[in-house]
Amino acid sequence: MRKVIISLAPVQAGTLVDAVKLAEDVEKSVQAGAAMCHLHCRKPDGSLTPDISYMVECFEEILKRTDVVVQASTGGVSDMNIEERCRPLDYEKVESASLNGGSTNLGEAVYINSFDDIRYCADAVYKRNILPETEVFDIGMLYNMKLVKDEQPFADPMLFNLVFGHKGGMQPTSEMLSAFRSFVPEDAMWGVTHFGRDNWTFLAAAIAMGATVVRVGFEDSAYLDENTQAEYNYQVVEKVAALIRAMGLETATPDEAREILNLKR
Repeated sequence: MRKVIISLAPVQAGTLVDAVKLAEDVEKSVQAGAAMCHLHCRKPDGSLTPDISYMVECFEEILKRTDVVVQASTGGVSDMNIEERCRPLDYEKVESASLNGGSTNLGEAVYINSFDDIRYCADAVYKRNILPETEVFDIGMLYNMKLVKDEQPFADPMLFNLVFGHKGGMQPTSEMLSAFRSFVPEDAMWGVTHFGRDNWTFLAAAIAMGATVVRVGFEDSAYLDENTQAEYNYQVVEKVAALIRAMGLETATPDEAREILNLKR
């Protein structure tokens, strides 16, 4: 039976981060069906930082409780350069990391990822044997990654995260998903993020179309439905896991996710 990987991005930007409470929520999320945890490098006040010490503390608290796949972010709108953004890769337990496929508008901000930035991050993950999850915000970024893959060593098969819902980017409609999906290389894996989600129809469409990974969590949306917000991330995971099972599929465990993604621990 086909298994779908639930990736959890549990921290909303700009909110306080308590390592122990976060770990407890992630533990319950894994019990509910999540297999991967995606964290940015933040200070306890929630702001982005090149200092990886608190991110490491958060992951260590999480790993005391569960064997979730560790995914670090190299992104987020900030004034950090790409070298600073890639410092989370130095945490030896990182198994996967985000790699942004190009520049885009994120709300009122301009999110800059030059070709030099892409090459730097691609080289950094390759050297550390970390799986890059390429974040793509428009179809042209798929072509960007083809160029980078032709220029230097890169993961095979590739993993793309198609991001929808940000102001200035692709919007979560079935038509846009179908168009986006049609440009993903046939030998690549792909998943989706629906930023600002207040319903589950778009994620259901992505799962039905063959998504390997579905990302949920407070970083993207806390909504359980258009009128109800979750108090904890595990409640969101429970809902997407129920959706997956209702479609006759199963959620992947962390070790099953490692096997699907060919991760090297």
